[in-house]
Amino acid sequence: MAIEIGRLCVKLAGRDAGRECLIVDIIDDNFVLVDGNTRRKKCNVDHLEILPQKAELKKGASHEEVVEA
Repeated sequence: MAIEIGRLCVKLAGRDAGRECLIVDIIDDNFVLVDGNTRRKKCNVDHLEILPQKAELKKGASHEEVVEA
């Protein structure tokens, strides 16, 4: 699965494990910024399960835009 802005994920590790989130920004090869059912936070790609669903989001979307999507 490709890592891209708007991709739906499930967190696998940490306090928000098991919750769904959307990728809001790509920081580098290993880290992305996620928001949604979790806290808006930098997250290691290895700690995410990438799902096939994708929402139309622009880079750096606000929390309200993420919740709406």
